[in-house]
Amino acid sequence: MKKVYARPAYCMNCHLCEVNCIVAHSRSHDVFRAYMRENLRGTARVIVEEKLPLSVAVQCRHCADPACVAGCISGAMIKDPVTGIVYCQEDKCVGCWTCVASCPFGAIRPGEKNGRPVPLKCDLCREEGEPACVAGCPNRALVFEERRAWA
Repeated sequence: MKKVYARPAYCMNCHLCEVNCIVAHSRSHDVFRAYMRENLRGTARVIVEEKLPLSVAVQCRHCADPACVAGCISGAMIKDPVTGIVYCQEDKCVGCWTCVASCPFGAIRPGEKNGRPVPLKCDLCREEGEPACVAGCPNRALVFEERRAWA
């Protein structure tokens, strides 16, 4: 399965991965409208963590056996059996945040959409070909590729 991998040595802490993520998950798919009219600041599903001189984008690892799926009391968090993508069926989410507490990587944050609680986590832009964070990274600090698992 293809996943997003960070290359910290290439990250220049520009946060464009966050901006592109927000725009990709907005209704308008327009940067101005997403920030000014849809008020989506702070809803990125990828977060840049910095400890100077390095910074790195943190997002869902789409684990083989995801703790967030196992911990979800409503069955909203699922792993697609075909693609392997872990995502939330937002209409089923009850906002218990068990998924947030269960994630060992801190890649899920509590959020809100249309007045309803929803977990903010990477869904690999599953309706698109390449995740928006990867496509918009000017330094290619994020790559979308398949890697061999270590034994």
